[in-house]
Amino acid sequence: MAEKQTATTTLATLVVDDEHLAREELCYLLRDCPDVEVLATAGNGLDALELIERHDPDLVLLDVQMPGLDGLAVARQLAGGAARMPHIIFITAYDQYAVKAFEVNAVDYLLKPIEKSRLRRSLDRVRRLVESRAAPAAGIERAAAELGERSAARAKLLVKQGNRLFLVDADDLIYATIDDGLITIVAAMIEGLSTYRTLEDLQSSLDPAAFWRAHRSYLVNINKIKEVVPWFKSSYQLRMDDKRHTEIPVSRAQTRRLRELLKL
Repeated sequence: MAEKQTATTTLATLVVDDEHLAREELCYLLRDCPDVEVLATAGNGLDALELIERHDPDLVLLDVQMPGLDGLAVARQLAGGAARMPHIIFITAYDQYAVKAFEVNAVDYLLKPIEKSRLRRSLDRVRRLVESRAAPAAGIERAAAELGERSAARAKLLVKQGNRLFLVDADDLIYATIDDGLITIVAAMIEGLSTYRTLEDLQSSLDPAAFWRAHRSYLVNINKIKEVVPWFKSSYQLRMDDKRHTEIPVSRAQTRRLRELLKL
């Protein structure tokens, strides 16, 4: 008598990551998983929400750190929405806090660079949840909130100096400036080019309580301001706590914000 075959649930999946190469790499790994169908990919949070609404996937592989609407914000919107909540596997580069953040029901994480064996274990876990019809919303908001707090506190920046790439703690960033489309990062121990394309993208990855756009060409760490220098027509310049004591202009539009920040 022939042995009865048990059908394996196929996971309808979306891949969301703002880096094109990261999306391609993840899709490549998923090709070796015959029970996973990649419906579409997205490069930002807004597109991800639109695709999730359109395709109603079982699973979303969701990058935590993306410019603009990041993965945590996407998860929160999904958890608070009326539509069916997909299962989410977060993708993160920060293992210091990931394990603690994801010890909740129906949530998992993958650490970059992604290992094939770890990916398979995560997929198996989601498949069991889908087959048991477990509700994925449980714990999502708590995990996203915890991860968001820890991500802001432990964010790292990639700084290019010549042919070398260095990781810098976000708290060590003194200021960043953009000129001719290139962003220069000045930190406590290093100066070099950022991998971000715009100051808006860079700012969105940092703690909004500490980093402030003083001028359209400058993003400053308010904890690294050494001196506030009164300037003409009731404006100010900021003398920063770097080796050169760089003076940064405060735009007229941001002068009021400066007074609020520093109680001037």
